[in-house]
Amino acid sequence: MIFDYNVIWENLPLYLSGLLVTLKLLAVSLVIGLTVAIPLAFMRVSRRIVVNFPAWLYTYVIRGTPGLVQLFLIYYGLAQFEAVRESWLWPWLSNATFCACLAFAINTSAYTAEIIAGSLKATPHGEIEAAQAMGMSRALMYRRIVLPSALRRALPQYSNEVIMMLQTTSLASIVTLVDITGAARTVNSQFYLPFEAYVTAGIFYLALTFILVRLFKLAERRWLAYLAPRKH
Repeated sequence: MIFDYNVIWENLPLYLSGLLVTLKLLAVSLVIGLTVAIPLAFMRVSRRIVVNFPAWLYTYVIRGTPGLVQLFLIYYGLAQFEAVRESWLWPWLSNATFCACLAFAINTSAYTAEIIAGSLKATPHGEIEAAQAMGMSRALMYRRIVLPSALRRALPQYSNEVIMMLQTTSLASIVTLVDITGAARTVNSQFYLPFEAYVTAGIFYLALTFILVRLFKLAERRWLAYLAPRKH
């Protein structure tokens, strides 16, 4: 079997354009997802059931259903309701990019909320006692001590979530977006070369994964150095 490099080289601009779409989807989804996940995480660790239960239900439902189903429900499902089509939201909900970002943000917010909630529960009691001894209010303690500490400890688990979200963005090609996977589908449909088309897409994803892993390793080395075993 001979790998047809010429076709891939000629269509490299299409893959690079798809790369930009993938990065855009990933960045927007992660930013929105993390923004939503932080308050959800605080709700998850609350002892008050009226606060905890809605957050638990949200994360349970989102984590218990496939991302593809969530994307279809937002992009295709909402369009069947006349009230949605006639509302001010329709220009947004009829846009594939917006729907993909919304679906991915909802998906990652649930997983990220559970990751941060676990880190919040693992906060050393000594850090809380030290903050209280300094006379910090509860809100100030959570903002300056508890949340930054939890986010640092959550880095290893969150890095896995970011990698998974990178792979999840490949679903965007199903709703007409030409991301990396969409570029591969286009090349395959035009030249009937599935091996070359999808191997090239895989190489792009592997490269992005490598870069993300390295960036998170650098972040862990900087912000989690105090947790590393001390050398004697």
